[in-house]
Amino acid sequence: MFVDRIKVLAQAGNGGRGCVSFRREKFVPKGGPDGGDGGRGGDVILRADIHVDNLSNLFYEPIIKAKNGAHGQGKKMHGRGAAAKVVKVPVGTVVYRDEPNDADVSAAIADLTHDGQEFVLCEGGKGGKGNVHFKSSRNRAPVQYGEGEEGEQGHFLFELRTMADAALVGYPNAGKSTLLGKISAAHPKVAPYPFTTLHPIVGVVEFDGYRRASIADIPGLIEGAHRNVGLGHDFLRHITRCRVLLFVLDIAGSEGRHPIEDLQNLRREIDLYDSRLSQRPWRIIANKMDLPGAEENLAALQKRFPGVEAVAISAANSEGLAELKDRLKDWLFAEEAGALETAKAATCE
Repeated sequence: MFVDRIKVLAQAGNGGRGCVSFRREKFVPKGGPDGGDGGRGGDVILRADIHVDNLSNLFYEPIIKAKNGAHGQGKKMHGRGAAAKVVKVPVGTVVYRDEPNDADVSAAIADLTHDGQEFVLCEGGKGGKGNVHFKSSRNRAPVQYGEGEEGEQGHFLFELRTMADAALVGYPNAGKSTLLGKISAAHPKVAPYPFTTLHPIVGVVEFDGYRRASIADIPGLIEGAHRNVGLGHDFLRHITRCRVLLFVLDIAGSEGRHPIEDLQNLRREIDLYDSRLSQRPWRIIANKMDLPGAEENLAALQKRFPGVEAVAISAANSEGLAELKDRLKDWLFAEEAGALETAKAATCE
């Protein structure tokens, strides 16, 4: 089961109670107070892990609780502090506060974007003071002690946004899953009906020179996706992490739609969802070139969008995939190559 959005209740541990104790030893009259402090409660910590790909581990345990600190003891012995409760989440997880009384989800409080990054979601309470801290010249035998502080708690919304270098965007049955399966080691489900892909799938494409890039197969979008029609917002947000958008088109129009209209509709839906996405670099992958009418539609598409690079392929027949991988390498590493050339020029000067 793929889960990319879930609400949880997190509660850090309470601090331990301070101890009231007096020194009791033979031949030591009036030993005085020696109560120790309570231990600190455990924190709730989120840790991004590349080996976790969704939030399903929290679906069955939506309540995250850390342990309480131990109480203080006599002989000035402090209570044991509780261990932190570490919850592993996928890289790309965004955290929001989601208190029941709030009408809307507040702004993000954490964005875990790289492996090993940690965020303290709730801090554990401090331990209470033992009676040894309350002695004075006027109070030689104090019986006061401190209660441990309560740990922080709250309701939170976890939202996963897939981390990938590029995203395959297109209508259902455009051939995105077939393409990803041919150019990477991913094995997405492929079937001849709409919405076969129900959740994003990330594949890694290997290039010459020991380079690699991650490509995300985004479930099919339809007109009205920005209003949450179809899969809508559930998966439009996964596009926001990708540096390059690759529009996969059924160039033959085998589903009864024209590829130019498909591209215009997809671009409009992305712009309406987030205008910043329409400013990202984008390219066209013209799929199903083996079907009748593909050549004519490709010519019309290139005439309509002359400044946008398009690569013609047939994913089902593995045609044009070598050229596509070469172009992918150029698209994804163009910025890196430009920065390297600039650095070399600066060094020569």
